Amino acid sequence: MKELFEKNVAWAQSVKESDPTFFEKLSKQQAPEYLWIGCSDSRVPANEIVGLMPGELFVHRNVANMVVHTDLNCLSVMQYAVEYLKVKHVIVCGHYGCGGVRASVERKRLGLIDNWLLNVQDVQYIHRAHLSEGQDSTEAVNHVCELNVAEQVINVCKTNIIKDAWARGQDLTIHGWIYSIADGLLKDLGVNINCLEDMRPKYHAAVKEINKRYV
Repeated sequence: MKELFEKNVAWAQSVKESDPTFFEKLSKQQAPEYLWIGCSDSRVPANEIVGLMPGELFVHRNVANMVVHTDLNCLSVMQYAVEYLKVKHVIVCGHYGCGGVRASVERKRLGLIDNWLLNVQDVQYIHRAHLSEGQDSTEAVNHVCELNVAEQVINVCKTNIIKDAWARGQDLTIHGWIYSIADGLLKDLGVNINCLEDMRPKYHAAVKEINKRYV
């Protein structure tokens, strides 16, 4: 624990050296343009991989980057970000090799978390026609990782939080990305939606491209 406090001091000093007023400005308000909904995986630090400083990215993370309509934690974060912070972008970001997705694909039993991962199994069921039993294990997991992002983007769009924002003319786009731990790079999965009318066409086009990569 001592080491963490020492690193905190060093980090705060380095930030103040580059911008002496940074923490003073940060303490007065937060005005991020982005809400990040990502995985809890410790290898996927939201701010760092997009090069943003504290205050520039509002973040919600859970196992397998799910947006479940009964999850009041996630929905509360979304409402605050959209209605009060007025973010312009909601980014759902998965990552290749996700442990939660792997557990679901391989039907592993992990305990309490199995109930949460039923949501990933729902994604597999929706896309069962395109998920081959003969797929390589890594390929199968990555395929579901991408499909899961597309499904969670749609789950975001279906909330009243987002539909109401669009109805009142708020500038808001929902994005689906995936991150590769192997090289540190992000990929846009092409499911970028900024109005209700675009939801289904953009979703179907993105899913078609995802499935083509895993034929």
